[in-house]
This record gives sequence, C-alpha cells and structure tokens, in this order.
Amino acid sequence: MPVADYETYCKMLDNAKKNKFAYPAINVTSLTSANAVLKGLAESKSDGIIQVSTGGGAFASGSSVKDMALGAISIAEHVHRLAERYQIYVALHTDHCQADKLDKLVIPLVEETERRRSAGKPNLFNSHMFDGSALPLKENLDIAFKLLERFRKSELILEIEVGVVGGEEDGVKGEAGAKLYTTPEDTIEVARRLNAITGSRYLLAATFGNVHGVYKPGHVKLKPSILKDCQEAVVKQYGEEARFYLVFHGGSGSELRDIHDAIDYGVVKMNIDTDTQYAFTRPIVDHFLKNYDGVLKVDGEVGNKKTYDPRVYLTRAEESMAERVKKAVEDLRGTATTLYR
Repeated sequence: MPVADYETYCKMLDNAKKNKFAYPAINVTSLTSANAVLKGLAESKSDGIIQVSTGGGAFASGSSVKDMALGAISIAEHVHRLAERYQIYVALHTDHCQADKLDKLVIPLVEETERRRSAGKPNLFNSHMFDGSALPLKENLDIAFKLLERFRKSELILEIEVGVVGGEEDGVKGEAGAKLYTTPEDTIEVARRLNAITGSRYLLAATFGNVHGVYKPGHVKLKPSILKDCQEAVVKQYGEEARFYLVFHGGSGSELRDIHDAIDYGVVKMNIDTDTQYAFTRPIVDHFLKNYDGVLKVDGEVGNKKTYDPRVYLTRAEESMAERVKKAVEDLRGTATTLYR
C-alpha cells in the first residue's frame, strides 16, 4: 500500500506535526516528473505528497483533450502502479483549484472516488485543495464546509487557503495589494466553521507573505510569526485539539530559517513547483547546448539519434529533479522519517 490509505495519510500528518518536520508536496505534469518524485523520496527514505494542479492535469491529458480531471486521473493511476515498487508511502493531492474550476477538477475526481469506493476499490486521491482565497471569507468557508461534509464520507482530506499567495501560478495571480497575511480572526472563524464537521480532516494554507515563483533574496518578506499568532489564537479559543495542520505555499527561494520557523509553528506540508521545474529543465538545456549538431539536422546532416532520443535527456531531467526533491526533504527535516516498515 505505498499509496497511503486514509488512516496512513492521517498518521503521516500526525507524525510530521509531532516531530517537527514537513512533507514536500511536489507538483507533477507527466509520468517522468512523477517518477522523479518517487525516486527522490525513496532515496531520502521519506514519505511525501505528489500533487497535480488544474494546468498540470490539463497538460497531462494532451493538447487535443485538455481535460484536467482526466489528466489527473491518468497520473494518479500511474503513481498507484509504480509506487508499489518503492518502500515509502506517498499521498496523492490536487493543488490550487478555484471555485470556478471545481466542476472541472475536484468534483469529477470526488465522483471518481465515490465510484471506486462503491466498487470496493481504494481512493484514487487522498486529498484535494479548494482555493477560495480570492473570495470573501464567508463565501470561502461556505463552499469549504459543503466540500468537507462530502469529503468526510469518502475519507478525503480537504485543503483550503485563507489569505492570498502573491505571484502567479497556472495563470492565477495574487494581485498587488491583496491580503497576503492571514489574521488570527480569520483562523478562529475557520476553526469555528470547519471543526463543527466531526470526523473530518482538513489542512489550512495560511499566508504569511508567501509568493509563487522565485525572486531574488530580499524581495519576499515572509513573516512566519503570523502562523504562531494564529495557532495561539485558535488554541486559546477552542483548545489544543484545534491546533491547525498548516501548509506552506509559495516557498521557492525561501530562507531556510523561515522554512524551519514555519515548521515549528505547525506546517506539515510544503508545496514545491518552481524549483523542481527548473531542476527538470536545466539538464535538458545543457544537453541540447552540448549536442547542438546531434539534436538538430544541421546543414542537411542526419543528426545523432543517440542525442535526440527523448529518453536520453528526459532521463537526465528525471535524475536532476529527483536530486531537488531530496534537497527539499532535507530542508524540511524529513530525511529517514518514512512510516513504511
């Protein structure tokens, strides 16, 4: 069962929270990038999370189809098969999905899970994110409440976001002047609304200056202490059992001390996309530049099949991305923490 079931996924999150580390949640868009994550996690002896975004799912289904749910299902089915060869647990998750895309990604995937469960099969995905951060808090939580009620019945974990992550990912922009810092009042309201659904689990992406993409040092002003303030407020209001399982979005290029502070304040999952995209692409560029007359039919020549065969440079891309996953595990204090025995 290397793709975790609900009980195992919950144990993973509890283990991270208790032992002050976080799981890398790596966005993938293809079988090759999914393989890279499995390789990196396994070599780190760390469990982890593979996730698919709306754009990633559409890409995975091909340029003629562009069906985000179908692409996500295809990647998930591949991971279920390949993960059996690895001695770690991996969870499957879908990343940022705004309200206007729920019917194109999350709802079809939940319906797929419901069909599978009715046939006695395990869940395809473990969790899904609804990103209502651009909505008024009440509307955000109204939608999240209904989703969490439905998710609970199928042992799915919900991730929500309160506050806006800056920058841009998959065409969604955090506009200048947006609310980049979650407040204690916001999180108290989250706990009031969602903790009323007994037997459910959810993750909270609270924002503390996070920005998607990579920026030069000094351009991103993270304030991890915001997470501490939010946790203390909700514990004071509702007790220790209300302490959040937090998610760190927009972490590329963050200072290690900010990452560790965020983990100390309750982050158990950190999303990684931009850094692994670069790690995947860099060796491909290097290969093309070094083998220019092999990958192209220059001046009427035939080129060199051994250099333009996609398997050659995609293998290097996979290996490079796997190394970046290993670095993420190390940065998140997750090396040798797998629950797999």
